[in-house]
Amino acid sequence: MKRRDLLAFAAAFTLLPATAMAQPSIPLAAEDVGTINDISAHNSAIRTMAGRFLQIDTRGDRIEGTFFIERPGKVRFRYNPPSREEIISVGRGFYVINRQEETQYAYPQDAIPLRSFLDSAINLMTTNIVAFDRSEGYVIVTLEDQTPAGLVRVSLVFDEASLDLKQWTLVEPSGAELTFSLYDVQKDVDIPANFFAWPATYKAVEPGSR
Repeated sequence: MKRRDLLAFAAAFTLLPATAMAQPSIPLAAEDVGTINDISAHNSAIRTMAGRFLQIDTRGDRIEGTFFIERPGKVRFRYNPPSREEIISVGRGFYVINRQEETQYAYPQDAIPLRSFLDSAINLMTTNIVAFDRSEGYVIVTLEDQTPAGLVRVSLVFDEASLDLKQWTLVEPSGAELTFSLYDVQKDVDIPANFFAWPATYKAVEPGSR
C-alpha cells in the first residue's frame, strides 16, 4: 500500500460530509432534499460501525481490510497483509501506522479536516453537493471541496431502502480515482478502546520519509 493512497483515503473523509457550513451547488427537488435529510438522520444515529472494505485504485489494484468507527472522532482502517499500514484517528487528526516498521506519522486535523461519520451529527445539506442521482435502488450524492491538495470530488453511494453507506469513489486533484466498498458491516457494536491506540514505542517519522 503506497502512502499516497493512504493519504487519498484519508482525504475522502474531508467530504463525508463537511462540518463547514456550505450549501448544495445544484437545485434539488423537495423529494431529493427529504431523502438527503433522511440519510443524514439515519447515519447520525449510528454510533459505532465495524466491517470490511475493498479498495480499488485507478490501476485496478485491489486491497482489502477491516474498519472500525466510533463517533465522534475515532476511526481505524487496517489494510490486510502484505500491507502493514493502517489509518487511525482519535479526534486530533489522522495517524498512519506501520506495524512492521513500528512507526507513525501524523496529519493534523487542520491539514486533513476531520469530518464525516466521525462527527456527532451528519448534515449533508451543509455540504457542496454537485450532483444527485438515483439508480437501481441506490442514491448517489456527489460532493466537491477544496483540500490542501486541491479540488477533491467524492461520490457517496447509499442503499435507497436502508439508507446505509455502501460505497464511495474519490477523484483526486490529479484525476486518479479510488473506490471503497463496505461489506459485512455491523452497527452499534462494542469496540474496545485499545482498537484506537498503538504502542507508545512507535517512532514518529515525517511523511514521505521513505
